[in-house]
Amino acid sequence: MVSDKTTNGTFDDFDAPAQKVLSPSTLAHVVLRTANFQPMIDFYTNFLGGKIVHANDFIAFITYDEEHHRIALINVPGTGPKQPKSSGLEHIAFTFPTLHALLLAYRQRKQKGIEPVWTVNHGPTTSLYYFDPDRNMLETQVDNFDSVEDANAFMSSPYFAENPIGTDVDPEDIISRLKKGESEASIKKRVEIGARGVPDFDAM
Repeated sequence: MVSDKTTNGTFDDFDAPAQKVLSPSTLAHVVLRTANFQPMIDFYTNFLGGKIVHANDFIAFITYDEEHHRIALINVPGTGPKQPKSSGLEHIAFTFPTLHALLLAYRQRKQKGIEPVWTVNHGPTTSLYYFDPDRNMLETQVDNFDSVEDANAFMSSPYFAENPIGTDVDPEDIISRLKKGESEASIKKRVEIGARGVPDFDAM
């Protein structure tokens, strides 16, 4: 029997039958192919408040936390523009710890000319969506519930079944309400509007 130690110090049998694959500990990074190399580098360092760990003529590694890189950009000659109707990644999401932090980053990006194309309270999250220079979509979000159990309960509710997309919000209105002292919990409670469809992102 072949076995080895896992990170928690126990022994696992590599040959044992498994009902479920061992899950990763975290999502490490995203790599984007581009022909728009320098504008993409500039955008992601600004958008994430990040820094370049290493870059040369064909690849750049960018981080904003303890991970050695969160975004890598590869400069590939001959790469064409993004095709909005093709299959593939829809968006990348980044979480902020509080509504205040989410909106502070929004205002700081706005000072750099980066503005959201869609702002919405999904129910589980309040989210601001952006396009990068290649029109990859990025989501910045804050969790609206204090626990995964509470978020799951909302996502199992009739309200979410009727409208899994959410209710549009105005970030400037949210900032105004925060400045007036309204609680984050009150602001993050979704206003119910009934059924709605997915926005036409191609028209944005």
